[in-house]
This record gives sequence, structure tokens and C-alpha cells, in this order.
Amino acid sequence: MAATVKMILGSFAFAIFWVLAVFPAIPILPIGRTAGSLLAAVLMVIFQVITPTEAYSSIDISILALLFGTMVVSVYLERADAFKYLGKLLSWKSLGAKDLIFRVCLVSAITSAFFTNDTSCIVLTQMVLKIARQRNLPPHPFLLAIASSANIGSSATPIGNPQNLIIALNGDISFWPFLGGIFPAAVVGLLLNYGLLLCMYWKQLSSQKIEGNENAEITAEAEITYHRLNCQEICLGLDMQSSPYVLENLAALSNGVLERSSAASKWKALIWKSCVYLVTIGMLIALLMGVNISWTALTAALSLMVLDFKDAQPCLEKVSYSLLVFFCGLFMTITGFEKTGIPSYLWEFLEPYAHIDHASGITVLALIILILSNSISNVTTVLLLGGRVAASAASISPTYVKKAWLVLAWVSTASGNFTLVGSAANMIVCEQARNAPNFGCNLSFFGHLKFGLPSTILVTAIGLTLIH
Repeated sequence: MAATVKMILGSFAFAIFWVLAVFPAIPILPIGRTAGSLLAAVLMVIFQVITPTEAYSSIDISILALLFGTMVVSVYLERADAFKYLGKLLSWKSLGAKDLIFRVCLVSAITSAFFTNDTSCIVLTQMVLKIARQRNLPPHPFLLAIASSANIGSSATPIGNPQNLIIALNGDISFWPFLGGIFPAAVVGLLLNYGLLLCMYWKQLSSQKIEGNENAEITAEAEITYHRLNCQEICLGLDMQSSPYVLENLAALSNGVLERSSAASKWKALIWKSCVYLVTIGMLIALLMGVNISWTALTAALSLMVLDFKDAQPCLEKVSYSLLVFFCGLFMTITGFEKTGIPSYLWEFLEPYAHIDHASGITVLALIILILSNSISNVTTVLLLGGRVAASAASISPTYVKKAWLVLAWVSTASGNFTLVGSAANMIVCEQARNAPNFGCNLSFFGHLKFGLPSTILVTAIGLTLIH
């Protein structure tokens, strides 16, 4: 096929993906993001932009395995009441909505740095939505806080997101030098992002009052009391003619059995929760030691299934398989778009102006990374530009190589806040919020762009001055 025809057809297929990702319920084709990504992938093959073999090989199994493993681990953490405790921590002695949103930003950033931004968004979204609903708070600023803080926080470590892992491996940068080079930018970026959230949503956050759910423990206590009284009534109903002495002993016996059963259940639950937390901590330690991130997540997920010693089907049913299918279509579509040659042509044209040894060159490089990250994804951008950016820096001086890799890591990650489709974390928050039971919330493309545009420009620009 002629290169021009391939470029036109591939761009058309990518445009369909982009439109359906931005407007999943567009009237002329309301099939949603997941079906839209598969449609674009199929068109890439039909138009012969890529072959079926290339389409299948483009699917990054390691990322799918990571997503699957972390979703399973999050299901077991939910069963172990980890989210309930985290929710209490977020609300504990809260001074209001502004204090609560700061805690959401902080927790999202920290968990993203050590458990990847995708995992953090999977874990936090529905929990924060529940807190917002219980306390009569507007959900949109909290959803933006989760996604944007997750992207910023994940930039600080080589295990925070897939593109950082690629950079750390290809650039031969170990954990602590990576952290030391980007950590100041991530901290300042997080504070700037929080300040922008307050500025844009000050009126909404000020007009809402936090209303705690104070009846939860009372209800639980009432249920326990009713349960015990009901058992006594059953005992009394066994023989209404029995002597008071017999009835008294039967009631005491029933209460004793209940107490022993309750104590055994508490110990069993405590041991089970401890196992879940230990496996999760072990997964974190393995990641810090540099063990393969995908296999670590899968091993942790399978360990929890075995330790649970029950049919895992109910837990597996809670995994968002539509999200995994979406990523499959995304990988194939992006591979096809790369085959059109448009991303490579853009870099070759601008590379002479993107030298890292002066401010104007860093600015041009940052703009290139931002544009590509929001059009072909940050992972693809890193794969496409990584070697070229490092080679360009090495041609100036070997001392610039590490900085070049870190600039690529920072901008490709922070620029994910620019648009709704700029990062997988944003899409996860959007889909999780839209499908949340009894409290669905739609985070629109332009609703995100209204905050993402100023946040990305300010956070990325200030952060670039702190990268070393």
C-alpha cells in the first residue's frame, strides 16, 4: 500500500478512536470507549495499515497482567476492609471539604508512586465517591484530585507507571537516583495542583458542609442486640413450660455459644486481614527491589486466591474486563497510528530545536512530548522518543543523558493531566465513576480540560526547573 494512502486511512481510524474516546455517547455512533477502541483497531487491520500479526503482537501483555493483578489485589483489599480504614483516615478529624481534598491528593500521589497510578485510581475512585456522597460534597473536584495527583505522584519513582519503568530500564537509572531527580518536581507539582483545585472549586467546596454518617455503628449494635435477643426467644420457645432455672441455663448457654463463635470469627477475620496486608506489603517490597512488576502483581493476586481457600469466581467477577479490552484496542490502534509515520515525522522535523542544553530546547522538547503523549499515549511516546532523546543529549555531553531521560519521564507523565484521554489513569477514573453503583458521575472531556489545561502547563513548567 502506498505510504500516503496508509497515512490517510490510519489517521482516519485513529480519528474514530479519538472521537469515541472523547465522546463515547456520540449520537451517530453511541457504542462507547471500549467498543470504539476495538473498532479503530479492526479498521487498522482492514485498511492494511498493520497486519493481524502486528496487531496481536502490539498488545502489551505485561501491562494487561499488571492491571488484572492489581484489580484482583484491590478486590481482596476491599474484602479486608482496607478501603474502609483508608476512608476513615481520609475523614479522620477532617476540617472541611478543602482539608479532605488535600488528603485525597496526598493519598493518591503516595499510593501512585509505589503501586502505580492505575492501581491508585482503581482503588480510590469508588471509595472517594462514597465519601463524597455520604458527606454531600460535589464529586467532580475529588475525581480530578484523584486522577491529576495520581499522575503527578507516579512520576517520582520508576515503578509509578509503565513509561517510567521503560525509562529506568533503558536509561539504566536505579530507584534512588530516579527518585532524587524527580521528587522535588513531584512535591511542588502536587502542591500547585492542589492550589489550582482550590482556586477553581473554592465556591463549591465552601458551600458544602461535611455530614458524617453517625448511624452506622448504632445500626450495627442494634443488629447484634436483636440477634442475641432472637436466640434467647428461640430457646424460650423450645419449652414454654420449662422451669425458670432451665430457661435461664439455656439462655446462658446460647449466649456463651454466640460469644465463642463470635470470638473465633473475629480471630479468623483478623488472621485473614493480616495475610492480605502482608501479601500487599510483600508485593510493594518486591517492586522496590526491582522484581518484574507484572509478575509481582500476578503472584500477589494468585497468593490471595490460594490463601482465601474459597472459590475465586466472586472476586474475579469484580474485575473490570471491559477496561482490559479497551487497552487491547488501544495498543493496536496506537501501533497502527505509529505506522502512518506521522509521529516520527514530527520528531525528525523538530529535533534540531529540541536540544536539552538550553531553556528554549527543553521547552520545545517538552511541547513535543506533551503533544505526542496526548495523541499516541505516553508509553508509545517514551518508546518512540527515548533512544533519540538520549542520543541527542549524549551528542552534547554524557552528563545530560540522565537529565534527558528524567525530563522525558516527568513531561510524559505530568502531561497526562492535559486531557481526559491523556493517560490511562484519567480514563480509569472516568469509567469507574461513570459505572459506580447508585452514584454514577460523568467526568466529561471539556470538564476535565477546563482544569487540566492550566494545571498541566503550570505544573510541567515549574517542575522542569527542578529536574536534575
